Amino acid sequence: MAHEIIERNQGLDGVALIGIQTGGVWVADALGGEIARIDPDSAVPVGSIDASLYRDDIGLRPVSPAAVSDIDFDIDGITIVLVDDVLFTGRTVRAALDALADYGRPRAVQLAVVVDRGHRELPIRPDYVGKNLPTSSDENVAVTADGVVIS
Repeated sequence: MAHEIIERNQGLDGVALIGIQTGGVWVADALGGEIARIDPDSAVPVGSIDASLYRDDIGLRPVSPAAVSDIDFDIDGITIVLVDDVLFTGRTVRAALDALADYGRPRAVQLAVVVDRGHRELPIRPDYVGKNLPTSSDENVAVTADGVVIS
């Protein structure tokens, strides 16, 4: 995915990674590290965003008090690559887009996910996918640095 991000954006100028709390944060950090390894001369800002208070199902899901947003760079006019571990219904991404709007107006927003498991409820599609993984809607998918677990 790191190579794809560099290619699609014709370099890294004006590109930043923002991981969606909680699963996307470590993935964004890992992607940032891989991008730095590929192109040591380019620094890509990496941040995190907590979208839990922007969800339309906030009463149905617990809000994690440890999850915080950490964006210490200006997002106005740059390309933001939102990063998450698993894309399922699309509701978390929609909430992250709403949360991102509180920080400014990026030039463009792209989406990178490790696993796209389908079952979309909103018209959201990732730009970068590690693996398309067909699952049933009642299965759980967890992504770790060691791999993907379906339960």
